[in-house]
Amino acid sequence: MTSPSDTAVDTAAARARLLELIKELAVVRGKVILSSGAEADYYIDLRRITLHHEASKLVGQVMLALADDAGIDFECAGGLTMGADPVGTAVMHAAADAGRAVDAFVVRKAQKSYGMGRQVEGPSVEGRKVLVLEDTSTTGGSALTAVEGVRKAGGNVVAVAVIVDRDTGAKEKIEAETGVPYLFAFGKDELGLS
Repeated sequence: MTSPSDTAVDTAAARARLLELIKELAVVRGKVILSSGAEADYYIDLRRITLHHEASKLVGQVMLALADDAGIDFECAGGLTMGADPVGTAVMHAAADAGRAVDAFVVRKAQKSYGMGRQVEGPSVEGRKVLVLEDTSTTGGSALTAVEGVRKAGGNVVAVAVIVDRDTGAKEKIEAETGVPYLFAFGKDELGLS
């Protein structure tokens, strides 16, 4: 059996390798329409990272370290389906590898009208410290929907964290509207997109 110290993560190495993989696999150049409706000269397809056999583990390690380095204490991690789903799962697994108990959850875009009628699926977030995650953010809309859903479910949102920030005002909007810190692992300049 291994102890958490036996599985210590070299965060700098994990971050450097994840950045390489994002540049190699996720940055797609060319005109695209984003989910916000805005047009861009590039697209950052982070599902190519969060669902990748090597990168997924790195995502969990890097995002867990990001929150830890910012002093964010949390018990649950997740966000709006679908971009946040693999990010929350990666953080849950990275925390388990470090000997910590962090539950993942999924926020639906709208509350179900059938079954248990939930908007937040997975272990309950009620009364718990929650880190809202997203793969990337342009306008902040997905993260804001997730924060609203978690708060309606009784969760205490302590921060919002994304893998890549596009530097399009999401940070400022999310912090102003939620009153919690917005963290990001990589800025677009680190991807050569400034």
